[in-house]
Amino acid sequence: MPNHEPSGPGEAPSQTGKDYTITASGVSSRRSTRSLAADGSFAVFEAGGDILESRLEPLGFFHRDTRHLSRFELRLSGELPYYLNSYVSDDGAEVCVSLTNPDLRDGDHIKLRRDSLQIERDWAIFGSRLTHRVLLRNFSMSEVTILLDLVFACDFADLFEVRGVTRDRHAQIQACVAAGNRVEFACRGRDRLLRTSYLYFDPAPEWLTIRAARFQLTLPPGGEQQLEAEIAAHAGESDQIRQAAVPRNFAGVLAARRAELDETTACWAGVSTNNEALGRLIRWSRADLAMLTSQHPGGYRVLAGIPWFATVFGRDSLLTALSTLWLNPSLGVGTLRTLAQRQASAVNPERDEQPGKIIHELRAGEMANTGEIPFGRYYGSVDSTPLFLLLFGRTVQQTGDLELAAELWPHVERALAWIEEFGDRDGDGLVEYLAETPRGLMNQGWKDSFDAISHADGRLAEAPIALAEVQAYVYAGYLAVADVADRTRRAALASSLRERAARLRAVFHRAFWIEDDQLLALALDAAKRPCRVMASNAGQCLAMGLLDPDPARAVAERLTREDMFSGWGIRTLSARERRYNPMSYHNGSIWPHDNALCAEGLRLAGHCGGVLRVAEALVEASAALHDSLPELFCGFARAPHRSPVPYPVACHPQAWASASVFLLLKSLLGMSVDGFARRLSFDHPLLPRNGWIRLSKLPVGRGFASLVVLPQGDGGARVEVLDKSPDVEVESRE
Repeated sequence: MPNHEPSGPGEAPSQTGKDYTITASGVSSRRSTRSLAADGSFAVFEAGGDILESRLEPLGFFHRDTRHLSRFELRLSGELPYYLNSYVSDDGAEVCVSLTNPDLRDGDHIKLRRDSLQIERDWAIFGSRLTHRVLLRNFSMSEVTILLDLVFACDFADLFEVRGVTRDRHAQIQACVAAGNRVEFACRGRDRLLRTSYLYFDPAPEWLTIRAARFQLTLPPGGEQQLEAEIAAHAGESDQIRQAAVPRNFAGVLAARRAELDETTACWAGVSTNNEALGRLIRWSRADLAMLTSQHPGGYRVLAGIPWFATVFGRDSLLTALSTLWLNPSLGVGTLRTLAQRQASAVNPERDEQPGKIIHELRAGEMANTGEIPFGRYYGSVDSTPLFLLLFGRTVQQTGDLELAAELWPHVERALAWIEEFGDRDGDGLVEYLAETPRGLMNQGWKDSFDAISHADGRLAEAPIALAEVQAYVYAGYLAVADVADRTRRAALASSLRERAARLRAVFHRAFWIEDDQLLALALDAAKRPCRVMASNAGQCLAMGLLDPDPARAVAERLTREDMFSGWGIRTLSARERRYNPMSYHNGSIWPHDNALCAEGLRLAGHCGGVLRVAEALVEASAALHDSLPELFCGFARAPHRSPVPYPVACHPQAWASASVFLLLKSLLGMSVDGFARRLSFDHPLLPRNGWIRLSKLPVGRGFASLVVLPQGDGGARVEVLDKSPDVEVESRE
C-alpha cells in the first residue's frame, strides 16, 4: 500500500507508520471538539454540538471502527445558532452545549431578535446508543413559533478511511427508510456484515425524510419545549440483543452511563490536593480514564484514545495500568487478563505474530475484517511483551496475590519464551524488531512513525533495530518476574532470570553507552551501529533502573537541559538533532506519558529538582490548555504570554496521557508498595508549590492506608497517617 500523500490544499500527513499516516485537514486545526466514549463506541462533535460532514475529520458517531452517523446539524429557521459555550461534564458522561438564536428575519423585518431563545443541547452515550436532548426556553415577551431542523447522514465509513487510507471500493448503503418518527440506514459491508443505524425522534417531527427532521415549536413567553433524538448502531445480531434492555430516552441513557462510570471509578483510591491546577488535572484525568475503561467478563479493557485508537492497544493499556497501579490495581489485573486472552499462539507473518507475543492492537471494522489493513488482530509491537511481564510482576508484588500469579503463569512462560526465541533475533542478548509484513508498521516501538529512528546525520536506521528502552523493559520485566518466581518456589527460574538481566545490563552498556559523548544511543541499526541521537528514550531506560550510576547521572542532567526540556516538558528529541521538528509526531514533540516515565527515571537517579520541574510543567500546560493532557503537544520552547501549541491530530482523551499525572504523583512522593509485607514507603517526598496531597484508602496488599503529605518548612514534606489497616506499615524517609 503506498504512502498517503496530501490529498488537497491544507492537508498533510502527520502521524504513525509508513503506510497508515493520519491525514490532517486545515479545517480540523481551527475547530475545537468535544468527545464521549463508552466501550466500543465513541462520538466526536464540534464545539457547538453539531456533527459536520467532513471527509478527513473524525466527527461523527463511531461503533466498532465504523461511522454510524456522519452528519447531525441543528438549524433554527434555516440559520446556524450562536455558540455560547460547551463542555464535557466532570464525570465524562455527557456533552453540554449552550446556544442562542441569531436575528431571525422575514425579508428586512426582524421577526425574532437575537438572544431571545436559550438552546441547551446535551449528548450522552451508553453502549452503542447515542442520545441527544434539545431544550428551548423563550425569554422574549411574546409567543414564538419557530422551525427547528435536524439534518443528518450516515456514511458507514471505516475509521481508516477517515484517517486517510484510500480504498478501491466502498461499502454500499442498501436501505434508507423514513417513516413516522424513525429513520433506518443499512449497509452490507464487503466483510458481509450487516451494519445498521436507527434514528428515533420524540416527539415525532412535522415531517421526516432520510436527510432531515423538521419540528414546528410554539413557545409562550417564559415557556420551554424539549425534543429528543436517539441513534442506535448495530453490527450484527449480538448488538441487537444487547440493546433490548437499554432505556430509549435521554434521562435513562444518561443514568445508565453514570451508573457504569460510578462502578468503574469505585475501585480507585482517593487523591486530592489544595493545589488548584493539580487538583483539576487529577479530576479531569480520572474522568478521562473512566470514560475509556469498560468492564468485561475477562477483565477491564482500556481504549487507547479518541478518535484514532478507540480500541485495545497492548502497549498503551500496559503503560496506563503501570502508571495507575498504586491507585487502582484492579485495572492492572483486568489488563493482564484481557491481553493474556489474546496472546499469540502461532506464527503468522501477515500479522507480525509469533507464539507468546502480546498483541499490539485489535480492530473490528470492515477494512480489518476483509484484510485490507492488517490490524484486525495485529502483533507488530516489540515492547508489549516485556511490558506484560513487568506489569505482571509489579501487580503481584503490590497486591500480594499469588492466586493471580498462578492463573497467569502459563502466559508469563510463553512471553519469556518469545523474548528468547523470537525477540532476540540474532542471539546477541538484545531484543530487535523487523516487520514481517510490508503492510504493517515499519517501526514497532512506541515511537512508531516511519522517521522516528535515525542516525545523527538524519539517515533513517535500517531494521532489524534494537531500541534502547525496549532493553530496559526486558531488564525490568526479568527482575519483576524473578521476584514472583521466588515466591512461587521456582528458585531455579528466579536465578536464571536475574542472570539474564545481569547479562543484558552488561551487553547494553557496551553497545548503547557512548562514553566520549556522555550519550545513550537511541537504538542500534541492522549493522549494530549506534544511533548517536539524544532522545527521551534514554529517560525511559533511567526509569527501568537499567543504567549504571555514572551514566544515570549524565542522562538525568542531559534530560533537563534546554535542548531537551522546552519549559512545557521533555521533548522526544533534542532540539540540536538533525531531524528535530517541534511539530512532528515523534521528533521533537512532548508526550505526557513519556515525561512521566522520564520523571520516574529522574527520581531513581536522585534528580529531585528535575522531577518537580517536569511535574510542574505538565500541570501548567494542562492549565494553559484548560483541559486534561492530550496525547501530545508541540515541542516549541516556552515563552512569556504563550500557551503550549496543540498537535493537530492528537488523541484526546488518551489513556496513557491521562494516566501520566498519577505516575508523576508517585514519583513526586517517592512511593513504593509491598503487598506481601503490607508496607507503604515514602522516600523524601516532594510537593508542588503551596500544596498538600491527601490519599484515601490506598491499597496495600489486602489492606489500606489513608494519609496526607504536608509541606515542611525546609522545603521538604512529611507524611501523616490518618487511618490504616492494623497490619499495614507506613514508613517515610523525610
